[in-house]
Amino acid sequence: MKRLIGLGLLLAGLLYPFAVHFGMAHFAPWQFGLLLGGLWLARALSTPRRPGSLWMALAALAFCALLGLSDSPHLLRWYPVLISAFMLALFGASLLRGMPVAERLARLRDPDLPPHAVRYTRRVTQVWCLFFLVNGLVAAGLTLWAPLAWWTLYNGLIAYAAMGLLFAVEWLIRQRVRGRS
Repeated sequence: MKRLIGLGLLLAGLLYPFAVHFGMAHFAPWQFGLLLGGLWLARALSTPRRPGSLWMALAALAFCALLGLSDSPHLLRWYPVLISAFMLALFGASLLRGMPVAERLARLRDPDLPPHAVRYTRRVTQVWCLFFLVNGLVAAGLTLWAPLAWWTLYNGLIAYAAMGLLFAVEWLIRQRVRGRS
């Protein structure tokens, strides 16, 4: 069940800009808030506690409640900014305490990372922090000043293409770093 909820949130996140762009003619903002809130609540109740998961769920539920109560179409456009802020906080907090996110992921494949790999994963986590910061700022700028079509194009396509490009470039760099060691 929790995989289904996780898939629902993933699809909602991926399709959200298009749902807002095309769905506003048929649905009220409070309905988007109800659907998103239901998914976040189900996720919070069905997944094990991870660092930051509770505050993210509470912040998302607060956003959904605000969206539901205000019924504001403009507020709908702030959701991608919220998600970028969540990711920035998650990656940034991992740099301050505990193991950086990229190192945690790398250790799933290789539990005994050498010191140079640990430094590399820390740098990768910093790059992702920068990405989420810039992505959130662009999404906020488009929310405030751009037409809905531009907002949809960026948040529904360009941001994911940039993320994919960053994954690909990092993978290529990782292969070179591995080759040198």
